[in-house]
Amino acid sequence: MSQSISVSWSTVGATYPAASVQVDKLSNHDLILRCQVGLRPDRAAFAELLRRHQTQVDRVLYHLAPDWSDRADLAQEIWIRVYRNISRLQEPTKFRGWLSRIATNLFYDELRKRKRVASPLSLDAPRSLEDGEMDWEIAGDTPSPDEQMTTREFYEQLREAIADLPEAFRTTIILREIEGLSYEEIAEVTGVSLGTVKSRIARARSRLQTQLQSYLDI
Repeated sequence: MSQSISVSWSTVGATYPAASVQVDKLSNHDLILRCQVGLRPDRAAFAELLRRHQTQVDRVLYHLAPDWSDRADLAQEIWIRVYRNISRLQEPTKFRGWLSRIATNLFYDELRKRKRVASPLSLDAPRSLEDGEMDWEIAGDTPSPDEQMTTREFYEQLREAIADLPEAFRTTIILREIEGLSYEEIAEVTGVSLGTVKSRIARARSRLQTQLQSYLDI
């Protein structure tokens, strides 16, 4: 995983609070409520939200756009949008899903602008699948050169297979298997029903398994 992206706040005029303001003692819920009071978010509370959730933004962008040189700019824009729109968040408990939605939507906005053809997803980093429904890892304690080549071929085919998925399927798989969101959180992020989320994940996994069956049988 890449190092955390540093975000500058000169764009929105935010500064870190004085040490006497112990916002680090507040819950996320209280921080969000404090940010929703007044014409602009409380700077101290917002800076603490950024500190707590910057890793989440980094992780989403790392997996969606691993080869983009301007991920720091994307992270900056994500937090600017959060700053401008946090007063509209009606349920503070859903902040994490709301943040993922902003990050994902911004990425796909940029993707469409660039008319990018290559796969935006990196699958080199280790991951765990809670459901155990699909194993993306190839076993082997000490892989031979042939096994290493097979692994490289597998990941290349996997990237291509995911790139070929419809955008809705690709987004759902990323949020579930990479970002680790629950089905309920994905429904909130994508704005579709829980049943639709489950259907998209099942269909996406089925398509990936079909395309990669020769590797999964090894």
